Amino acid sequence: MFAGLLATLLLTECRPKTTETPKAPKESYLYSDMEIQEEKQLSVVNIPVEMPVSELEKQLNAQLNGLIYEDNSYENDQNDNLKAKVWKLSPIKVQALDSTFLFDVPLKVWVSAGYKISPLGVTMSGYKDSEFSLRIRFISKISVTPDWQLSTHTYVDSYDWIKEPEIKVAGLSIPIKSMVSRTLNRNFDKITKAIDEQVGSTIELKKYVQQAWETVHRPVLLSEEYNTWLLVVPTGLMMSPLLVKNNIMRTTIGIQGYTQTVTSSEKPVMGATPRLPALQTVEKMPGEFKIGLISKLPYAEATRLAQKKFIGEKFSFSEGKYQVEVTGLDLYGQNENLVIKANLKGSLNGIIYLKGKPYYDPVTKNLSLKNLDYDLETKNVILKTAGWLLQSKFSKMMEQQFVFPIGQQIAETQAVIQKNLTHNTLTKGIILNGKINEIEPHKVYLTPEHLYSVVFAGGQVTLRVEGLQ
Repeated sequence: MFAGLLATLLLTECRPKTTETPKAPKESYLYSDMEIQEEKQLSVVNIPVEMPVSELEKQLNAQLNGLIYEDNSYENDQNDNLKAKVWKLSPIKVQALDSTFLFDVPLKVWVSAGYKISPLGVTMSGYKDSEFSLRIRFISKISVTPDWQLSTHTYVDSYDWIKEPEIKVAGLSIPIKSMVSRTLNRNFDKITKAIDEQVGSTIELKKYVQQAWETVHRPVLLSEEYNTWLLVVPTGLMMSPLLVKNNIMRTTIGIQGYTQTVTSSEKPVMGATPRLPALQTVEKMPGEFKIGLISKLPYAEATRLAQKKFIGEKFSFSEGKYQVEVTGLDLYGQNENLVIKANLKGSLNGIIYLKGKPYYDPVTKNLSLKNLDYDLETKNVILKTAGWLLQSKFSKMMEQQFVFPIGQQIAETQAVIQKNLTHNTLTKGIILNGKINEIEPHKVYLTPEHLYSVVFAGGQVTLRVEGLQ
């Protein structure tokens, strides 16, 4: 009798169990496909500004030419009884270090001086012309105003005579050097003002910054194959200090904005370009630029790949005491988790549900799952009839094998984007260049139709603007 009871127990234990069907986890999504397109990252597009000091010297000489200053009246507040005209004598020489410029300006001066002398008791008076020359050294500090105008503040450092002023009447030399010096000192501000005006007009900084600002606001087609567009919504402008090194003026203008990578068969429509903001000076320009690389996997394709891998797969537990075979598989989303609906046969016949959080693994370059476990309803059901399944490593086995190779798609997208960031002429005179290399995993999003893996490709992007180089 005992042997018969034991046989009955063993037969009962080994007979396949059919579980009641657990309640399916509710399908729900936190994001739509459109919301994924709105994923933004704060980035900076750098605009290098370079200008040889020799070019400034060349343009300054071209602009500042001929007559610089003229005083046509003998009457003035100083009663110098002197008319004067000042011309540039020869090319201006420019030297620079850091943000300080030294202008060496040779000038030719004509004066008509009134005189009154009494040699041998005979009074003589009249006007006599004289020409002479001198070299003036000006020091100038260059800066940029908040409204993007190049500004200089110039003052006289020193001057010396190339040919001293004098007039001769009846063989007598009349000293007018002191009068001329007073006139020059009194009118140096007119010369420095002329220099400041010409330097400011030499580099039309605002015009080029405005052009770059508007260009950045236009969509850039990064991949025709994937219909991928780069959008930059500019939010601010910054500039590093203007410095001179090795006779090259250098600074960097940074356009700060939010980057988006959008998939669209048509060119995205952008809003109105924001007004050019005021200058913000920074000691060091942040150079980080991020582009979102999006890989999307439709649930239908993900299900097909999973079915190919798992259907017919057999799992053994407790040294072969229990076995199950996967006969069906389906996938859908519940908020941030991927739900796996698995049909099993063998020691357990029925449906189970597992949930895990998908993520992009930068090492394997796969879309994988972590923390895969049974749904609570499934746990409650199989606890009654197949507790051994809960104690097994079935969910861990599924987690380790549940991968989707999407690295190739991301790599291909990165390669296409890199190609379009290399010497890309956006408009006449503006060339886009960039280098992206660092891949930073961001997030996997579940939408009603797709699994989106978003990673950020980090690097640097520059605009070369003709006129600023």
